[in-house]
Amino acid sequence: MADEDHLRVTDPQRLRALAHPLRNELLDVLQTLGSATATRCAEVTGESVASCSFHLRMLAKYGFIEHAERHGREKPWRVTSRSLTASADFDDPASVHAMREVAALVLEREAQRVRDWIRSADVEPQEWVEASTVATSSFWATAEEMAEVSASLAALTDRFKDRWGDPTRRPAGARLVRLLGAVTADPARRAGVDGKLAGS
Repeated sequence: MADEDHLRVTDPQRLRALAHPLRNELLDVLQTLGSATATRCAEVTGESVASCSFHLRMLAKYGFIEHAERHGREKPWRVTSRSLTASADFDDPASVHAMREVAALVLEREAQRVRDWIRSADVEPQEWVEASTVATSSFWATAEEMAEVSASLAALTDRFKDRWGDPTRRPAGARLVRLLGAVTADPARRAGVDGKLAGS
């Protein structure tokens, strides 16, 4: 792979390439399966092979995926990087706008996963339901402290990274688990310099 460690994207064109529901889903499929053909992607996503082929080519055009090793006549794809961070270049308004679109799409997709999990709780094994959580927390912090919390959240699952590339490292009974985390300031409560809420 071109970069197995990390890919950071700020270019507005590349960000816009990510701001598409099917492309987001295709990246997820390839990350989960390791590699897949357009036909396999169509089976997983429920989309047509032609549609998957087109959007896979778009992802490849912008460097997010590449052709994997061929198996006979099959032409599978794989991600170029296991880890991807999309962020805005604040000197470029187009990048900021594109980043908003990507963030909104990702948030909606992951929130839907949580809603689906909640709806399926009555048919899931009890130990899996009890191990899951939906938690919120509010606290006063500076921008620097908030960045520290964000970094800590991002590092929570680092100890499991080697299980992506090597299935033999996955313990018996392991399932694909999703973590949805967001650390944001409350836009409705802008604090003054004295720590009191503005307007209070």
